[in-house]
Amino acid sequence: MTVDIFFSLFIFREKINNISSFRSRSSGSKQLLRFAIMSMSRLGLLLFVAIFLVLLQSSTCLISSPSSIINPSKVKQVSAKPRAFVYEGFLTDLECDHLISLAKENLQRSAVADNDNGESQVSDVRTSSGTFISKGKDPIVSGIEDKLSTWTFLPKENGEDLQVLRYEPGQKYDAHFDYFHDKVNIARGGHRIATVLLYLSNVTKGGETVFPDAQEYSRRSLSENKDDLSDCAKKGIAVKPKKGNALLFFNLQQDAIPDPFSLHGGCPVIEGEKWSATKWIHVDSFDKILTHDGNCTDVNESCERWAVLGECGKNPEYMVGTPELPGNCRHSCKAC
Repeated sequence: MTVDIFFSLFIFREKINNISSFRSRSSGSKQLLRFAIMSMSRLGLLLFVAIFLVLLQSSTCLISSPSSIINPSKVKQVSAKPRAFVYEGFLTDLECDHLISLAKENLQRSAVADNDNGESQVSDVRTSSGTFISKGKDPIVSGIEDKLSTWTFLPKENGEDLQVLRYEPGQKYDAHFDYFHDKVNIARGGHRIATVLLYLSNVTKGGETVFPDAQEYSRRSLSENKDDLSDCAKKGIAVKPKKGNALLFFNLQQDAIPDPFSLHGGCPVIEGEKWSATKWIHVDSFDKILTHDGNCTDVNESCERWAVLGECGKNPEYMVGTPELPGNCRHSCKAC
């Protein structure tokens, strides 16, 4: 490409010299004038195209779009209910090791959300240790966030910070739902529409993610040898932790109603150590909340417009909800 440009510039210079020479000898010649105009036009266009191609090539080398590193052929659906998918090799070894190194010095006992008040509390239901890593921590973390957004087709701002977790032998997370049962957590970004589990290490035995009530995808069977699974994992559809792989599943059905089939748990680690990272993604921006007097809130900025269009009656589960699972547009629907 560079040689072509220099050659074009050389030809352009020679044409100019020839034109100048001709004009000095026959300044009144219309034929020479036409020759000059045509030469200038063609060479000018050639020069413009050459420069444009060089700039395009340079920008492609410097900037790698997240979508260019997503390979759909590596994604396998493992469950129909809930909708669950495994991406083989989603993270590189470098990315996995980097997340572990960031988390090691800040690990604390993991907690769960209280169903009544939404507050975090330590429970035997969840015995791992973990820490959160901010989305913009460094370029590697930002790149992982970009990949997650590209794969899930969900905005980065809808996601919570990555939670890196360590499970030592005997540690586990009992079966649970990732959507909320309390009114406090749901007020920030609404329900968790999806969860992505990033497996940062291999585990000798145990540590599988299991869906006890899931229904397997009819046209594809999960290629896991049942003999390699722990007893816990044999109770449903299970995914073994493999370094670099990612598991995406949806906590809400396509009509925005919580999916009871999304019940899942982390089986106890039997041998080895398990490192993983969790990305919870909400239906709206996790950092934005529209508040009004008291506890009456609209989670989505479009709630008022949707209410005018009659969505409060057409889609009450999402708009209004129930006392146990409040909807996202309670204020606009005059439900509080």
